[in-house]
Amino acid sequence: MFSQASRRGMPHLFIVALIVLSVLISTAVSAQSSSATDADQQALNNLAQELVVLRSEIESLNAELTDLTEQHRATMNSLAAQKGELEASKRREDLRVRELEEDLANNRARAQEAGLATEALIPVAEDAIATIKNHIQTGFPFKQGERMAAIEEIEDQLATEALSPARVVNRLWSFYEDELRLARENGLYSQTIELDGESVLADVAKLGVVAMYFTTRDGRMGYATHGDQGWRFIEAQGGGERQQIRALFDALGKQIRVGLFELPNGSIQLGEGA
Repeated sequence: MFSQASRRGMPHLFIVALIVLSVLISTAVSAQSSSATDADQQALNNLAQELVVLRSEIESLNAELTDLTEQHRATMNSLAAQKGELEASKRREDLRVRELEEDLANNRARAQEAGLATEALIPVAEDAIATIKNHIQTGFPFKQGERMAAIEEIEDQLATEALSPARVVNRLWSFYEDELRLARENGLYSQTIELDGESVLADVAKLGVVAMYFTTRDGRMGYATHGDQGWRFIEAQGGGERQQIRALFDALGKQIRVGLFELPNGSIQLGEGA
């Protein structure tokens, strides 16, 4: 009897077990689904935060790029202006060279026409001396005191008849040639310059008759600039200009005379034979 009752109750127990199992499986699936949903939400939150950070970095980089672009534009405009000033200065000095060459040719012609007569050469020499003195006073500020002293010595020799007019003219021709050579030579020299109203001994880097840079014994650096009042020496502004001048002195000191040099008042191209 017991066996029959047990056999009759077995299907009911099996059904109850299935129901309990189904409930447990459903609960487990729901818990897993809920856990997956939380993980996905956290991932989305992290991604959103990364996007915010990236957007901020992009905006910062864009602002920096804009600033650099403006700085580059300003630098290029400044270099273009400096190049124009240098070209104008070179044209002025080229004109001076041509005028000196013309004066030299004219004086030679006048001397030949005069047949080297002593009295006829005196006004020729006097005119040449006046022209050279004016050229030194108003021209490129390279060793002006020494050059003026040299021409005044010739002037005194003519006035005191220490030399004959013919020999004075020969000295003047040599002086003309020395002045012309200044336009072709680059190098390092020492000379006295006027800086901030005082005379200062300085080392100078001369680039033809276009540009000149200086360093003083007390560490000041700068360059000669040409304006309405003529030539004057000014100090370099900032470490960048000082570094450019120092690089030029180093190159000329090492006999490097070919290349492009970026300098405070423009870029200078030194070529072969400079």
